[in-house]
Amino acid sequence: MTLQGEKIVVTGATGQVGFPVAVALAKDNEVVAPARFSDPKAKARLEAAGVRCVTADLGAGQLDEVPTDPTYVLHFAVSKTNDWDADIAANAEGVGLLMAHTKAAKAFLHCSTTGVYHDTGGGPYKEDDPLGDNHRVSPFLQTYSISKIAAEAAVRLSARLWDLPTTVARLNVPYGDNGGWPAIMLMLAQMGMTTEVHGDGPANYNPIHEDDIVAMVPKLLEIASVPVTTVNWGGEDVVSIQEWTAYITELTGVDIPLAVGPTAMPSVVADMTKQHELVGKAEVNWRDGIRRMLQVRHPDLLK
Repeated sequence: MTLQGEKIVVTGATGQVGFPVAVALAKDNEVVAPARFSDPKAKARLEAAGVRCVTADLGAGQLDEVPTDPTYVLHFAVSKTNDWDADIAANAEGVGLLMAHTKAAKAFLHCSTTGVYHDTGGGPYKEDDPLGDNHRVSPFLQTYSISKIAAEAAVRLSARLWDLPTTVARLNVPYGDNGGWPAIMLMLAQMGMTTEVHGDGPANYNPIHEDDIVAMVPKLLEIASVPVTTVNWGGEDVVSIQEWTAYITELTGVDIPLAVGPTAMPSVVADMTKQHELVGKAEVNWRDGIRRMLQVRHPDLLK
């Protein structure tokens, strides 16, 4: 499926993942980005790329400016405030209200996370494996896993209520020109800060470049269904924090200090079988993706 000439609502367009998706789709479609837009620069950046920005607040149910007749809806918005009421309202209630508002769409894509899986030692986790409070160890993500599980439940119910074909895509570690976890670790190192790592060996993930995220969106919409289709969403390479930080150091000379600590995130490796069958394989090799990220964000650091 090719997305051209469509009206597409993209939430979370000011964020790390939603921004490159919105900008890429705006080249051939009418893209509408609802957000609070507390940062005028973020709004201006989107508008410069041809994205129509409208004011909205999902958690508060303020959706008056969001079109009720989009062809497709891509939901990347997420609240990570560590306030339970605020995050459940924004992540779970918010997506339910959004789906009711845009129920006439052909398909809805809800971006979830592989952080919803119960930690059993790293995976690989299949889509029907038990869910749990995977991210509770992090002091910055206390509400994340639970509110995202609640959001998935709201999405499943809403798809059935409104007969709205929906895909729930559980995203692993996104990164690219617009940043991501590896870029954050480099930034922390430049500030003299240490990144905590798990004490039970390397923490492994399936990092996925934003180019692959953008490329897979049409297929993820195409497989949308009622009841929802749930699929893991990640890259082909299983990579540890130790591997990608060492590679960043090799390219830049910046040492990224790591230390075992109790608040480190556990491994979350996704089983990619279903993605391969329904969506396809990611194409960007993680080393190529990291190098490209540095070329865009830190050209002065590259050796």
